[in-house]
This record gives sequence, structure tokens and C-alpha cells, in this order.
Amino acid sequence: MSLHQQLELLVAKTELSVSPKQIDQLVGYVELLNKWNKAYNLTSVRNPSDMLIKHIMDSIVVSPHLEGQRFIDVGTGPGLPGVPLAIMNPDCEFFLLDSLGKRIRFIKQVLHELKIENVTPVLSRVEEFQPEQKFDAVLSRAFASMTDMVNWCRHLTKEDSGVFVALKGQVSQEEVAQLPDWCNVISVKPLIVPELDGERHLVILQDQD
Repeated sequence: MSLHQQLELLVAKTELSVSPKQIDQLVGYVELLNKWNKAYNLTSVRNPSDMLIKHIMDSIVVSPHLEGQRFIDVGTGPGLPGVPLAIMNPDCEFFLLDSLGKRIRFIKQVLHELKIENVTPVLSRVEEFQPEQKFDAVLSRAFASMTDMVNWCRHLTKEDSGVFVALKGQVSQEEVAQLPDWCNVISVKPLIVPELDGERHLVILQDQD
């Protein structure tokens, strides 16, 4: 079965609406990731079919929960969840930040080959990046701890309205208890990712100060 057919079957198990062009771009991204991964070691997932589940579906199920127009994906790695979310939301603006040059070079190649025009790649450490405009949401699935995420990214969110959106497996009460006093958990939403083993949750946090 082709990657296109596999992705269409996975999407059909969700409420998501994905156009043929978006399917093409998402599959194109997986094909590029698989090709570059052999030389640049961008992901531990080696099989393109697994990439569809663990990278594409795991990212795009977040799409209905995004609010706003301007997003930054911190510690994006090879562009996850940022590239799939940008494909799903062509009218929104996404900044993809990583401190490793090979990852940003890969993302630039993806944008060029797949003609994605709503992404700005940023080579920087998160604490050093000073955007001209703040963001509606900071996204991450890379940070081990939500405390690190909110502390390092506090300067990136819009005052009053900006949120932090963390993609997590299980969410422990211990991790929530360790959050700084200024940070409040708005919601914890279970995510259903077809054919993915293990729990996935979306945690939305906000600066209360």
C-alpha cells in the first residue's frame, strides 16, 4: 500500500478534514525526512509508515486545538509538529526554531520542495531568540519538562492572551506541581492518534501574571 493510501486511511479514523493537496505535502514531507534521515540522523523513526503515525498523525491531531494566527514551534527538530501543522493551517504563520544547523537546513529544503510559504525557520537557542512580534502560542513536543518549556519560552508569548501548548505522553501531577507560580494549567486534553501505542495529551498553559 502506498504512503498516500496509508495516510488517507489514518486520517479517515479521525474527524480531521485533509485536502488532496495537504495529503500530497504531508507524504512529501515524510519522503524527504526518510531520504535525509539516512545521512543526517534527524529522527529515530526509520520506517516511513511509522513516520506517518508517530510524526504526521501525532502532529496534525493538534490542529483543531490551535487558536490564533501566529505560532512558534520550539525545539522543532526536523520540523515536528510545526511542518505538518503549517500544512494543515496555510492561513496561519509558523516559526520553527532549533539550535542545530542540519535540522534548519532540512526544513528549508522541505519548504522549497513542497512550496510551503507560511513557515519561517529560525536557527537559534530558544532563550536567545527575540521576535519582532510575540506569538499566540508556543508549541513543543520536544521539552522533557513543562517547567523548562514555560521558563525558557515566557518571553515569546503575547501578554494577556498567549499560551503554551505542550504535546505530552502521560501528564503526571508531580510535573504539574513543579510548574512556576505564574503559570496556570488551562486544560489537559487527551489526543486520539490512530494506531499509536501509548497515551497522548495536549497540555495548554498560560502566564497568569
